[in-house]
Amino acid sequence: MEKRYIRSIGALSEAELLLLCGKKVFVAGCGGLGGHIIDMLLRVGVGEIHVCDGDCFDESNLNRQLLSDEDVIGKSKAETAALYARKVNSSVRFISDNVFLTEENAAALIEGCDAVIDALDNIAGRKILKRECDKLNIPYIYGSVSRWAAQAAVSMPGDGLIDALYPQTEITVDKSILPFTAALCASMQTSLCVKLLCGKNVEAGKVWFFDIDDMELEAFSVRT
Repeated sequence: MEKRYIRSIGALSEAELLLLCGKKVFVAGCGGLGGHIIDMLLRVGVGEIHVCDGDCFDESNLNRQLLSDEDVIGKSKAETAALYARKVNSSVRFISDNVFLTEENAAALIEGCDAVIDALDNIAGRKILKRECDKLNIPYIYGSVSRWAAQAAVSMPGDGLIDALYPQTEITVDKSILPFTAALCASMQTSLCVKLLCGKNVEAGKVWFFDIDDMELEAFSVRT
């Protein structure tokens, strides 16, 4: 076992860490959620990470996006993520596509992955991603943030979770997001993904909702 993973042993077994080295995860989005998710997947040692994001960094991203700093304003988020990955864990195979997720490219982007993590900020993209995960029989890890609240869930193929949470494609979204809220949601999503990949017990279809302002954690099952 590489020394870089020594401090993970105990919480995860050596066998589980070796299992993660053989897994492939797709992350849709390299922004507020995606940056933290990418960082944690790299550090826990997922063997192959594929990401996409067609956006560039803006000053408004600096309040919460891990991969952003003043030197990368105006630069591609996907390309910046690839540079970051090489610095953190060069043994991970990291593929970055400087494109937005669409109906036309979604299947090709996620094909062959063991899990897909949603780090998107729009409902239409989520629905596209979930539909393709259903078609390709890939588990989907949902996450969403607003102000002081974060929620995450594991959605298995065909369970209808996203359509139940978002019956309409477009709704008014509060754009206020705090840095620790994004980091918390990303941690929830990544931990669910790692448990799933390691074969640990994960209750699919249950949404975990954390209100940091009131320090309240709730869990509820979604009827699909």
